Amino acid sequence: MPQLTGDCDRRSKIDSVFEAIFMKRTFIVWAILAFATVSMRGQSLDDLNIQIHGYATQGFLYTTNNNIFTTNSSDGSPAWTDAVVNVSATPIPKLRVAVQARYFLLGNYGNTITLDYAMADYKASDEFGVRFGKVKTPTGLYNEIQDIDPSYLWSLLPQSVYPIGSRNSLLSHYGGVVYGTLKFTPKVGKLEYRGFGGVEALGASDGYLLPYREAGINSQNGLIFLIYGAALRWRTPVPGLMIGAALKRQNRNSSPITVAIPETGTYNGSLLVNAGDTQQFFASYEKQKLVLAGEFSRQPVNAAFQVPEVFNEAVKLDERAWYAMASYKLTDKLTAGVYDSQGVNRQAVLGPARYSKDWAISGRYDFNQFLYAKAEEHLISGTAADYDTAMNPGGLKPTSKLTILKVGVSF
Repeated sequence: MPQLTGDCDRRSKIDSVFEAIFMKRTFIVWAILAFATVSMRGQSLDDLNIQIHGYATQGFLYTTNNNIFTTNSSDGSPAWTDAVVNVSATPIPKLRVAVQARYFLLGNYGNTITLDYAMADYKASDEFGVRFGKVKTPTGLYNEIQDIDPSYLWSLLPQSVYPIGSRNSLLSHYGGVVYGTLKFTPKVGKLEYRGFGGVEALGASDGYLLPYREAGINSQNGLIFLIYGAALRWRTPVPGLMIGAALKRQNRNSSPITVAIPETGTYNGSLLVNAGDTQQFFASYEKQKLVLAGEFSRQPVNAAFQVPEVFNEAVKLDERAWYAMASYKLTDKLTAGVYDSQGVNRQAVLGPARYSKDWAISGRYDFNQFLYAKAEEHLISGTAADYDTAMNPGGLKPTSKLTILKVGVSF
């Protein structure tokens, strides 16, 4: 079996550094707030241009086979609630400070309040800007807006690329982003660039670790990675056509774990993770009421669960995912769309657990600028979707239908 090797003392020192960064991450938030407070002195509330927005959604899930997202969806489940509030201000010209908090409940994934972002953003010009704090990670087509449900048609974004159980981990990181737009001739178009780096935290309750938790393997502190990367978006000379790519790199890391072995006991060990580059390629086309979009993503991962003198289990993943979607605004209030989302682990054995294929048909109706409703039907094959064995004691069926109803209010 493949091993993840390295100098243990060096790794321990690195882990200590990551832990210190993670434990003190709230310092970033306080620094932003302190900076904003100093900048705000002597200004009126009107001068600060304070904006308060948010939304709340309530979803209902029903599956014909297989409970999904840690809910009792085969019986019909209303255990999906989101509530978001964000506040922003402009203490001085070109500087914006903003913070967003979220209440999230989805089966056993949530029932918590999390900080989506807390940042200061200084835009010197169209060509250059910088933001720092807890900032959104600018990868993929939807990552920076997946926290804004009122902004898109879908009840559930393509799960092959944007798994909802890992939304909090993927959305943002502690660090910074430099960004800007380079304008060329009309025949060339313009290029939007993003460069980012910092610390990405994969929480112990993250959906990515769910299968291991159910097998009795618990990561005490989750996983913390140093990351860096870049994203480019080319606004082509063809009106409405954008082509982009993103690359994210993260360091090798380890985390302490506890392993419960039935009739034997609980042991202390370590989880070693060496993740390859996350590569994403995407494109979108918009013309009047029509929107077309697609994305491809790949990430290889080598991991090892180690308990001295008990076991050493290696895991190899080669996750490749893609989706293609289309939507059309039928009337001023009604929008409909369809997508095909697929994901496969090229390292897994052949069978339903190797892949997930999801056809989705969606509709959205906006009653007014504040109230909207969504309805979505999914035809899912393969069992590599976000299923959990504890909620499916009878085993997983190779196919299932998922119906989602959602109502939302925004302000």
